[in-house]
Amino acid sequence: MAPKRAPPASDRNALPRLPRIIAAALVALPILTAGVGVHAAPSNPRGVADVAGPSRWGAFLSGREAGVDRRYDLAAQYFLDALEADWDNPMLVERAFLTLIAAGEISRGKALAQRLVELDPEHELANIVLGAIDLADGRFGQASGRLAKLDTSTLLGITANVLAAWAMIGEGRSEEALDLVGGIDQEGLAEFLRFHRALMAGIAGDQKLSLDLLRAAYDSDPLVFRIVEAYARALADSGQFDRAREVIDNFRAEGLLHPLIGEVGDAIDKGVAPGPFIDNVQQGAAEMLLGLGNALGSDTVSDLAIVFMRLALYLSPDAEVVSMSLADMLERGGRYDEANDIYDTVPVDSPLRTSAVIGSARNLEELGERAEAIRTLSNITTLHPDNVEAYETLGDLLRADEQYEAAAEAYSRVIEVAGGDKPAAWRYFYLRGIAYERARLWDQAEPDFLKALELNPDQPQVLNYLGYSWVDKGLHLDEALQMIQTAVDLRPTDGYIIDSLGWAYHRLGRNDQAVETLERAAKLMPDDPTINDHLGDAFWRVGRKLEARFQWTIARDLGPEEPGQLDTINLKLEVGLDAALEQQHQADAEAAE
Repeated sequence: MAPKRAPPASDRNALPRLPRIIAAALVALPILTAGVGVHAAPSNPRGVADVAGPSRWGAFLSGREAGVDRRYDLAAQYFLDALEADWDNPMLVERAFLTLIAAGEISRGKALAQRLVELDPEHELANIVLGAIDLADGRFGQASGRLAKLDTSTLLGITANVLAAWAMIGEGRSEEALDLVGGIDQEGLAEFLRFHRALMAGIAGDQKLSLDLLRAAYDSDPLVFRIVEAYARALADSGQFDRAREVIDNFRAEGLLHPLIGEVGDAIDKGVAPGPFIDNVQQGAAEMLLGLGNALGSDTVSDLAIVFMRLALYLSPDAEVVSMSLADMLERGGRYDEANDIYDTVPVDSPLRTSAVIGSARNLEELGERAEAIRTLSNITTLHPDNVEAYETLGDLLRADEQYEAAAEAYSRVIEVAGGDKPAAWRYFYLRGIAYERARLWDQAEPDFLKALELNPDQPQVLNYLGYSWVDKGLHLDEALQMIQTAVDLRPTDGYIIDSLGWAYHRLGRNDQAVETLERAAKLMPDDPTINDHLGDAFWRVGRKLEARFQWTIARDLGPEEPGQLDTINLKLEVGLDAALEQQHQADAEAAE
C-alpha cells in the first residue's frame, strides 16, 4: 500500500521567525470562531444569551457559522443585523467590527471601532484600526497619540507601538520613533524590530544607520526574501553593486527563487540602482503588518492574519506582495473564488503576475476545474519555460490527476532549471520520487528520495516516505524503522508519520507496539481511512478481531482513495485478514504468470 503523505507546502518566507508571542496571540485571539475575541469588553452580565429575540439570535448564529467558514462579508451582515436593536452589546459590536475588517471593509468598520473604544478605551485592535486609518490619511499626530499609549506586553500592543513609530516618522520625530521601537523588549522580536528600525531610518533620511541596521538584519536572517530585497536595494542605491550582487547570489545559491528578488537582481546586473524598498511611512506600516500577518498565518490561516493583511492593503493599496499574501491565505482557508478575485488584481506588467496566474490555476483545481487548471499551467510553461513555480504546480496537478510520468517530467524540468545540487532542491527530488513511486517505477523513485536526503538529511517527510516504502516492500527494515522513528521524533504530533511507525512495527511482527502506535495515530487523525485500516490489521494480529472489523468498517465508510484499498477492506471484512492476504497472493501470482 503506497504511503499517503502530503508533500510539504512551498516556502513562503517573508520576515524573521516570530516565536512565542505569535503562538500566544493565536491562542488568545480566536477572533471569529469562538469566544468574544480580541480584547474582552467591560464586564457584561448579559453575554451571548442577551442576543434576545429569535431573529437576532438566528442572525448571531448565522454570522458565527459564516465566520467559521471565513465568509466574512456575509458574517458581517448577519452580525450587523443582530446589532441593530442592541447597539450597546459589546460582543455583537466586536463581532461585526472584526468581520467587516476581515472582509476588507475598513471604512465601514471605522464606526464600530469607535464604538468599541467608547465601550473599552483599551480595546487594542479597535485602536489599531483607527490609528491605521489616521496614518493612511496623513493624520500622523493623531495616529501616534492613539497608538503609543498601548502596552507592549501583547502582540497587538507591540503592533500598535510600531505603527505609532511609523506615524512619528511622518511627523518628523524620527529619533523618538527609533527609540520607541528600540525600547520594545520582547523575546523573539529583536530581528523583526531591527528590520523596521532600518526602514524607518531610511525614510527619515539617515541612510548610513539604515544600511547598518539592514546589514545586521541580513546577517541574522540571510534567506528571508524581504530582508534580502531591502538590503540588496539599499546596497545598490548606495553604489555598492558588487556587495548587492553577492547578497542576491547567496540567496540564489540556496536554490531559493522569488520574482521580486529576480527583478532586483536583473537591475543590479545591469548596473542600475533598483530604488528604495519603501517610499513612505504608509508603505512602511503596511510592511510591518505584512510581516506579522505572514508570521501569524504561516502554519494555519488565522483570522487575525487576514485582518492584518486587509489593514496593510488599506495603507498601501498598490502593494502587490500584500495582495499575493492575502490571496494565498484565502486560498489556504478554502475561499478559492475570493482568492482568485485578488489574484486578478495583480497588474499584467507586475513581476508577480505569473505567480498570481499560477495561484488562480491552483484554485481552479480546488473548484473542480482541473483540466482548465492544467491547460493554464501548460500555457505558462510554454510562455515561460524557466518558471520553476509553474512547472512545480503543473507537476502537482498532474500527480493529482494520476498522470504520474507526466508529473515526473514536470519535476525534472524544475530540477533542470533550479539546479539539482542546491539545498532547496531536496523538495523537487522528493516530489519526483513520489511521482515515480506512484507510477510503479521504484528503481527511479528510490534514488530521488536518497538524493533528497543527501540534500536535507533530517527532512521528516522524506524520511517517512522512504522508510514507509521500504517497510511496505520488505526492504532494509531496520534502517527503515530508524528513519521513521527519526521522523516521529522531528514531528511527534504528525498522525501520518506515527501511522508509518506503527505500520513498520506491524510489518516487523511487533504487533503490540504496532497497536499502541497506531492507536495514537488514530487519535490524532480519526478520519483517515488508511490509519484506521492499518489499526484494524494490527488488532487482528493480536487477536482483537471484533475491534479489527470495527476499524475496517470505519476505514470503509471513510471512503479510501488508494487504488484497490476499498476492495481489500471489503475482502478483509468478508473473510478476515489471513484469508484476504492469501487470496491477494494468489491473484498476484496469477497476474505475474
